[in-house]
Amino acid sequence: MTLRNPPDRWGGVSQLLHWLVVALILTTGILGLVMGDMRNSPTKIEIYALHKSLGLTILALATLRLLWRLYAGAPRPVPGTPRWQDRVASVTHWLLYGLLFAIPLSGWTFNSAAGYPLQWFKLVNLPALVSRNADLRQLAGNVHELLFWTLVGLALLHAAAALYHHIVQRDDTLARMLPRGWLRARTPTSSLQD
Repeated sequence: MTLRNPPDRWGGVSQLLHWLVVALILTTGILGLVMGDMRNSPTKIEIYALHKSLGLTILALATLRLLWRLYAGAPRPVPGTPRWQDRVASVTHWLLYGLLFAIPLSGWTFNSAAGYPLQWFKLVNLPALVSRNADLRQLAGNVHELLFWTLVGLALLHAAAALYHHIVQRDDTLARMLPRGWLRARTPTSSLQD
């Protein structure tokens, strides 16, 4: 497996970061949806702390992903992809990157405005981004939730497009984000060796 992104597919580091962030988003999102309805208890506090730590981890991985993308580039579009689809995919990717930064930062702002301490897995204390402020807390909480649902919608469209390319277009768009051999090759370009 090639670490950098060769011209015909995503490399190993990009694949690892992609799927790791997907798993963390799913976990953090589920925790976020569940924790609000929990009764006050030590377990609820632990769930909130885990949600925040995972959110901070996503923020760190988003930074790493962006730096890696700038360093390793992106593969060329799958041959035969219409230009408009390539542009839509590019805009979608950059919007997803933006959300990977905006959601954790809005959560951090919400936490800071609420006056709560913030730790990453009880190992590192992080500073408040803003001082305690009830109005800002409300605004940041609303923004955090709105951005989360925007991410859900955009991620579903992203996944649907990948499945559309795999099932209907029968090209290697999806296979390029998976280790070689996980999906059967569908186009002549997918058989190129790294």
